[in-house]
Formats: sequence, structure tokens, C-alpha cells
Amino acid sequence: APVHPPVSETHPYDNMDSMILPPDTGYGCKMVDGVVHVFTKSYNMDNTELELLYPDLKEYIADMNVMMSLIINGPVKSFCYRRLQYLSSKFQMHILLNEMKELAAQKRVPHRDFYNIRKARTADVSPADDLKTVGVPMCGNTLNLVDTHIHASSCMNQKHLLRFIKRAMKKYQGEIVHVECGREQTLKDVFESMNLTAYDLSVDTLDMHADRNTFHRFDKFNSKYNPIGESILREIFIKTDNYIEGKYFAHIVKEVMSDLEESKYQNSELRLSIYGRSRDEWDRLAQWAVTHRVYSDNVRWLIQVPRLFDVYQTKKQLANFQEMLENVFMPLFEATINPCSHPELHLFLEHVVGFDSVDDESKPEHHIFNLDSPLPADWTTEDNPPYSYYLYYTYANMTVLNQLRRQRGLHTFVLRPHCGEAGPIHHLVSGFMLSENISHGLLLRKAPVLQYLYYLAQVGIAMSPLSNNSLFLSYHRNPLPEYLSRGLMISLSTDDPLQFHFTKEPLMEEYSIAAQVWKLSSCDMCELARNSVLMSGFSHRAKSYWLGPNYYKEGPLSNDIRRTNVPDIRVAYRSETLTEELHLITQAVRTELDSNDEDDSLTMGPVSGRR
Repeated sequence: APVHPPVSETHPYDNMDSMILPPDTGYGCKMVDGVVHVFTKSYNMDNTELELLYPDLKEYIADMNVMMSLIINGPVKSFCYRRLQYLSSKFQMHILLNEMKELAAQKRVPHRDFYNIRKARTADVSPADDLKTVGVPMCGNTLNLVDTHIHASSCMNQKHLLRFIKRAMKKYQGEIVHVECGREQTLKDVFESMNLTAYDLSVDTLDMHADRNTFHRFDKFNSKYNPIGESILREIFIKTDNYIEGKYFAHIVKEVMSDLEESKYQNSELRLSIYGRSRDEWDRLAQWAVTHRVYSDNVRWLIQVPRLFDVYQTKKQLANFQEMLENVFMPLFEATINPCSHPELHLFLEHVVGFDSVDDESKPEHHIFNLDSPLPADWTTEDNPPYSYYLYYTYANMTVLNQLRRQRGLHTFVLRPHCGEAGPIHHLVSGFMLSENISHGLLLRKAPVLQYLYYLAQVGIAMSPLSNNSLFLSYHRNPLPEYLSRGLMISLSTDDPLQFHFTKEPLMEEYSIAAQVWKLSSCDMCELARNSVLMSGFSHRAKSYWLGPNYYKEGPLSNDIRRTNVPDIRVAYRSETLTEELHLITQAVRTELDSNDEDDSLTMGPVSGRR
């Protein structure tokens, strides 16, 4: 496969009217006990249900209880802790023995410059120049990076947003941007009501950067999304659904996309919000993307669903939790069954790779998810359902939806929630059972059993040390280098560049600081970059271009050092170590089974034993 994936020759949102959409299947669907059921006949939904399986609720709760018992079991904790310590020590031994061999292998690859980052070809001061001065050991000119955890509403930095607001005040000052109490307001009126002019605006007056006051204060962090502390400016400039139909936000996101395309080798998975307050949210979001042509080959979308049912229920916007689930999932089923019913949504979903569950994990949960928990249709109280409740019903509906989409030849979705940044440990249990990847995973440092399980299963973890440093865990205490040495599937991500980063290339900033603080080697950095591509939701075709056509295989066969700049020695070490750990577990299970068989044969006597 060539190194560079082909660029789209035509814009995917062109020629909407002449586009040929898949035909209507004639299926019908309705939600039963919080999960969508699909029927072969839309007019008769009694005995014509399609067999689309999903995890049984009783089985899920039973397995969750087993996992919770396992992670507090003393002998199991000791075993896992010792294995993790062994993995750390083994990696240090590997570095002592093979570090120079890894460096030599990297140097043998032509057209590489390990200690200089490519310069961005832009008019602004390039952050690459800043990184160059500190000597970041980066990975050559054709290595691809994916920002696996970044929110679209804060994907720009403060200077970028400030520049756009000033430009909008000059260019669109007479445009009506807001309606309040029946009175239309132009952009000029909005700023005059705040006694502000374009000249008065600065990065300091925007005040959107997280500081020491946001540490363990998620409420203050959320308020930082408001430019100049005004929620009306947040609605005008960084929302997709407002009076101007997200026009300004689309402009900003497209400028960020343009920067990514110009740097060539950086890619992002931006998160957009669906709240579940009304059934038409999906159509409005898709219309925003299609109307404003918000697309880039370097970007894929994840949909984040904030866990805010209690807020909407208090405001009487939702009657029960099932209504929220219907608002989130029913349009997706309708667009899959009959794409002509939601043509823009069908088109938009082609570039959506998964779902995310977001909110402040440190908020207390007043309910424990068990068999006595009310079903979604009966959840009418103002208490917010627990994290595991949200995740189960999200995953169950995704499972049914994915089977239906697979039958129709459409791509499927994965679950990649925020998990383990704060809050109780059972969040990580739910994440382990249901998620493809998670974001943050800080609390794994306190749960050796779960950390070992995440290692064995190679569940991806997108970590954002600069974000954590401002919110929950100071940088020097971050477990990322420990996770990396033990072989967990780790990638670096930015989370919210608007709040946490200063330069135009926030992902480079993240890698730069990590390299300096933790003294990461060139090989470590390239391994993180390779992991980011493996964890991402980009297509198999794109990954084949970026990592090599055999990237999905095991061990050194999967690696092409000319593309990844990761030496085969490192890939072989990771693969062999994981294989040994899995063999250790399976061998113990076999030994236990054999000893039980021997005990049974002795108990049953010689004849029964022979039999």
C-alpha cells in the first residue's frame, strides 16, 4: 500500500439531490424496556421481530457483581499487583538491553529526522518551531498521529477563537444572531450590551483557559466554555444549534480542519453532542454538517451524550429515561431502515465512528444499578441514573443498531466513553465490560486487578495529561509512563485545546511536554503515535496506508518500520510479553481443570473414572 491515503476527489456532501440512497426495508421499530426492537413489518409489530441479540440485563448485572467481587479479592489483588510490577521491571530490563538496538533500527530508516518536527506551512508563528527548540524526539515526516479524544466545541485554541470573534464583529456586525423575549439582536447589539468592542477583546478578557481554580472544580471548568463569562457568546460562536444554525461554529471547525490538512499527518476524532432532549436533534446536527460542508479527510466524528437526564427531568423536558433513549437512538434506526427518511443524517453517519458518554464522574451517585432498578420507562424521578445504567442501555441499543447496519452493508459504531477520570471504581468495570476504548483511565492506578485486565484485553486508553493536570491529577503524578512501560494500549490526546493548550498544534504540544517531563525516547513517542492510529475509528483502508497493509496481524509481522518508525524489537517485545501473560492465565485454568478431573475420578471410583 502507498504511504499516503488518497484524498477525496469530490466533497461527500455534494450532489445531495442526485445521490442514490439504499432502498427502504419496510421494517418497523419500537423501544421495549429501554432497548429498540426491530420488526420485519412496520404495520404489524406483534410476531415479526428480527432476531437482533443484545446483552441480557440480568447477565450484565451478574457479571458486574462478579467483577466487583474480583477487584476487592485479596489474593487476586496481590497476584495482579505482582504481575504489574513484574511487567514494569521487565520493560526496564528490555530498555537496558535493547535501547541502543532500537535507536539503531530507527536510524537505518531513510528520510528521517528524529529531533526536528516538520514546520507547519502557515502564516502564523508555528508551534513546531517552539517544539524544535526544545528538541522533541519525534518520529519523522510521514508518521501519522490521531487525536483520539478531543471535543469539537473546544478544538481551537484561545487565540484562534479570539481572532475569529474579532473578524466576525467587523464582518457580520449587522447580522441577527440571537432572539431574546421576541427581540432580535445583531452581533453588534450583543457586544454593545456588554460594553465591549473588538479593540477591548484579548485572550485575558476571553478568560477561557483552565487555571489553578478549576482543580477539582468541574463546575468552574464548565463555565470556562463561556467567552468572557457570557453564555450567550457560547451559544453564538460554539454551538451547532442556534439562531444562525451554527454558521460561526462551522467556520471555526473548518479552519481547524484546514490546519490539520495543511500539516498532513495530524488527524482528529472530534466529539459533537446529542443531548436526547428532542427527536429532531440528529437531523439538525446532520443538517449543520451538510449545509456548511463541515468535512475533512483528516477528521472523523464521535457523538457524545452528556449524562444530564436529571437536569432535563427537573425542567420537565423529559418524562422518563426511556424518552431520552428514544430521542438518541430512534432516528438512527429510522435512518438505517429507510435512509430516504433522513437523507442528510444517513450521509452524516458515514463519517461517525462511535459514541461517547460524558459528564463529571465525581458527582455522587445515589442509586446502585441492580435487578431492582426501575426500567427506563419507569425512571421518572429527578435522580440521575448511575454511570453503569447509562452505559448498559447505550451499549444494548448500539448492539442492535450495529447488527441491523451490518445487514444493510453500512459501517458500525463503537462505544468509547469518558471513564475512570474520577468517581467510583465501578465506572471502570462497566468500561471494561462494554467499551472498545476509554478516555482518561486515571483510577486504574488504584485498581491493580482492573489495570491488569485492561492490559490483558488491550483496551485502548486515550490519556490527556495536561487536561488532568488542571482538573484532577497533577502532571507529575499522572500514571501514563507507568501504563506505557507495562504495555497498556495508551495514546496521547488533547481533550480541550481551548482550555489547556496555547499553540496552534495542541497535539504536538501534548507530545512535547510528555517527552520532556517523562524523558520519553523516540521509540516511546513513535509507539504512542502508532497506538493512536490503532485505537482510532479511521477506516481499515486509511490504517493500511498509515501503518502498513499487515497492521492488524500479531507481533512484528504487523509492523512496517518505514511507516511507523517503531522498531520490530519493540513490537516483538510487546507481543511476546502479552502472549506470556495470557499463557500464564490459561495454563493456570488448565491446571485447575485437570486437578478437578482427577479429584472427580478418585471420588467416583475406578470404573467411573475409566468411563
